[in-house]
Amino acid sequence: MNSLVEMPVAEFLNARLHAVAAQDVVERVFRWRSEPERRTHIIITANVSLLVTMRADARLSEAVGRADVVVADGMPLVWASRLLGAPVRERVTGIDLMEALLARGSLEGLSVFLLGTTQQRLQRFVEIVTRKYPGVRIAGARNGYFSRNEHAEIVTEIRNSGADLLLVAMPAPFKEIWCEDHRAALGVPAVLGVGGAFDVVGGFLPRAPVFLQNAGLEWAWRLCLEPRKLWKRNLTTNSRFIAILAAELARRAVHRQLESPR
Repeated sequence: MNSLVEMPVAEFLNARLHAVAAQDVVERVFRWRSEPERRTHIIITANVSLLVTMRADARLSEAVGRADVVVADGMPLVWASRLLGAPVRERVTGIDLMEALLARGSLEGLSVFLLGTTQQRLQRFVEIVTRKYPGVRIAGARNGYFSRNEHAEIVTEIRNSGADLLLVAMPAPFKEIWCEDHRAALGVPAVLGVGGAFDVVGGFLPRAPVFLQNAGLEWAWRLCLEPRKLWKRNLTTNSRFIAILAAELARRAVHRQLESPR
């Protein structure tokens, strides 16, 4: 059962987003941490690609539907929510949320398990976290290159670490489905998928300038950095999202016309 039913929810395009600010999510994570029972709560940062993929991937759709928090990671979703009359408060990115949690965690002794990216990049990220957030305890760290046969071993390692927060720097939809599949066994109060955030913080991938982020063009920046990896996905998902949004707006316009008095 979703534990955040009291938080405002925006529903549009068959998706559910919590209309909250990043600080609201941070507060909730530390509240989960203080609960006597170590139940696992999952936070998902949803972007255009995820919402489009959900329509064809039943397991992803179920994982997102069961998440405790789903926030809009991308200005296109913020704009679309406003067009459809279910506005979210702001864009909440995985990397910004991660850094906010680490900053507060440094003051409150948060313990964190890091999962994802290559071993070299993971080690670099650990060094940065240790230096920048000295009050954070690294409960464990594991790179993101493992086989299905190792899943149970990794889950056990995470649970035995006693971490308060699990950061998963792996691609979608794998991370969303994997976290939901192992939710009951993880025993971590909060789980946050952060995609390529370890690589960005580690300096291996530069983040888009703020003006591009605000213009909703961070995807274009990433495309320029990794064209072979992203061009097909971005072309497909962006065009589908525009088509889905246009169809919904047209449907609502027709409905209003039919309902208006003659």
